[in-house]
Amino acid sequence: MIWTVPDLDISSAGGGLRRMMDRFLEEGTLTGDPEEDKFLREHPEAALLGLLFDQRVRAEYAFMGPKRLFDRLGHLDMARIAEMELGELSALFAQPLAVHRFTNMMAKHTQKVARHLVDHYQGEVVRLWNDGADVATLHKRLLALPGFGPGKAAKIKYVLHFLGYRDFSDES
Repeated sequence: MIWTVPDLDISSAGGGLRRMMDRFLEEGTLTGDPEEDKFLREHPEAALLGLLFDQRVRAEYAFMGPKRLFDRLGHLDMARIAEMELGELSALFAQPLAVHRFTNMMAKHTQKVARHLVDHYQGEVVRLWNDGADVATLHKRLLALPGFGPGKAAKIKYVLHFLGYRDFSDES
């Protein structure tokens, strides 16, 4: 089954995420694995964490990282992740096949993002975008998250759009 989304101008997107979107338009899969794509569409936390993990690793690997973390934890509950012992979380990140190449740094960023979501969004990642906020507002919200700079924040509209969380075809 091909997951379809409305048209979005992806000309300003770059890097691995652009390659993933091009693959989606040609083959109907972002990651190259329809089951991984399904997981990303069903778990909004995975969409955000995939974007967080999209640093110095192949984009497909980054976006598959949240599923590996889910498999080890049994959840992606931000409140529970925020309260975990960081050493335990880092150990889970490091198990083969590692969640991310930089296990300690990404475990720390993941926990800080989880804490921010608990403190500001009741632990629910969808509260970042489900209020109809425009792209500029989403960009500011992501810049407030640990581990997110301007480059990652600018990609949120593509991630949410291509995973079916928000339609950004009418925004530039």
